[in-house]
Amino acid sequence: MRMPKAFKRFLHPALMILLGLVGLYLVTLVYATGESLLACVMLVTLAAFIWIYTSSKTYAYRYLFPGIGAALIFVVFPMLYTVRIGFTNYSSKNLLTFQRATQYLVEETYRAEGATYNSTLHADGSRWRLCLEDADSGAAFITDPITLGPDISLTLKAQPSATPPIGEHMPMRGLIEHQTFLKGLTVLMPNGEQIRMTGLREFAPARMQYTRNKDGSLTNNQDHSVIRPDFKTGFYETAEGEPVDPGFQVDIGWKNYIQIFTDAALREPFWRIFIWTVVFSSLTVVFCTSLGMLLAVLLNWDSLRFKAVYRFLLFLPYAIPGFISILVFKGLFNNNFGEINLILHGLFGIKPTWFSDPFLAKTMILIVNTWLGFPYMMIVSMGLIKAIPNDLYEASAVAGAGPLTNFFRITMPLILKPLTPLLISSFAFNFNNFVLINLLTGGGPDFLNTATPAGTTDILVSYTYRMAFQYSGQQFGLAAAISTVIFLMVAAISLVQIRATKISQDNKR
Repeated sequence: MRMPKAFKRFLHPALMILLGLVGLYLVTLVYATGESLLACVMLVTLAAFIWIYTSSKTYAYRYLFPGIGAALIFVVFPMLYTVRIGFTNYSSKNLLTFQRATQYLVEETYRAEGATYNSTLHADGSRWRLCLEDADSGAAFITDPITLGPDISLTLKAQPSATPPIGEHMPMRGLIEHQTFLKGLTVLMPNGEQIRMTGLREFAPARMQYTRNKDGSLTNNQDHSVIRPDFKTGFYETAEGEPVDPGFQVDIGWKNYIQIFTDAALREPFWRIFIWTVVFSSLTVVFCTSLGMLLAVLLNWDSLRFKAVYRFLLFLPYAIPGFISILVFKGLFNNNFGEINLILHGLFGIKPTWFSDPFLAKTMILIVNTWLGFPYMMIVSMGLIKAIPNDLYEASAVAGAGPLTNFFRITMPLILKPLTPLLISSFAFNFNNFVLINLLTGGGPDFLNTATPAGTTDILVSYTYRMAFQYSGQQFGLAAAISTVIFLMVAAISLVQIRATKISQDNKR
């Protein structure tokens, strides 16, 4: 049975309206959580989706939009989000928003004078009863049954109990799981005293630590001091200027970027690490390409027997997961027990300190990275060599040219041009090859004259990681700024390489 044309005409707009409403609802939910940047990206993607799939002028783009939409959400948004964080003081001490930090302080309590009660939770069917025992007199109290649920503030009344509850008590694991809910309980004792949770198995009189004032400041109910928010530092501060944890996120403009180039503690290792990163990436591309191209030429030698076996064995390093190969090499290069040092000691009586000497550590990294990268270059070069017409080699043989002349005059020039985009992408990949550095050397050996953790084998991305997760304070905003600088550097170097390659090709023509 065919669908009526009128219904078909109505179905498409109805689906677009439905999808638009669902999309707007999701955007609203994301915006309500405080992720305004992600909400904007989602809104732009949704608007583009509706426009492309409803307009007859954009019919050709309907096949491209899924890829474009995925790029907006999974590539553009993380990049914009990283750039955005670089303009904030986001760190382990400034994780929360201002509203959340204020709420955290307002909800804080302090231990007041009064009796202490040992607490246990006992099952009562599908609900629970809170049993309290005075630590001094031993008097027992029990509350009405409660249902453990979402984190809400709840006031319970406790009554004297002559007999302990029958149900099994909740283990420590359950108390930890429902700790937030239990902290929201206020128990009203028969004598009118209000007690709150002060430990996993303890209730005691508690008072609110801070009271919110109309001007936005908070008054400490213990010593009556006043703390005020400072939107330059991202902390509530006392009258003496001492910060009060937790801090909150604030915009600090270009401070992180200025700090990268002006702070001596950061500037000292930054440029040395940048130079090594460029050298490491360039040498890796040169070594992997040279070795891969050489092996590709040898494997295309007609007189070579068992070529399939050699090709399989040489491709194995690329087939094995990289992190496994890196960890294996880390053991092979071990200063005391590694097989490489055992062989060198047996043959030449030496045991190089691969992980302690900066030059040897860099050499080791280049050896391992070349081992990991040459198989791919070899396979690509083999395919490109197969595409070279045999007529060129036959003409070269007639002219009396040898293998070296064939390689430098025919093979290399003809495969280097199509390899150029791959070489540029390989450079960009190794510029950010965090896994190799982190698993093999961890960036070490460290510089001895820097205020921040930085190693002689660190590349910019591993240095950024240490800055974000190992440096005092875990400065995510500063790390995001460094990441943005790295991105701009890689983009600039890649553009220069592309431009230089284009110019050289034009000159050859």
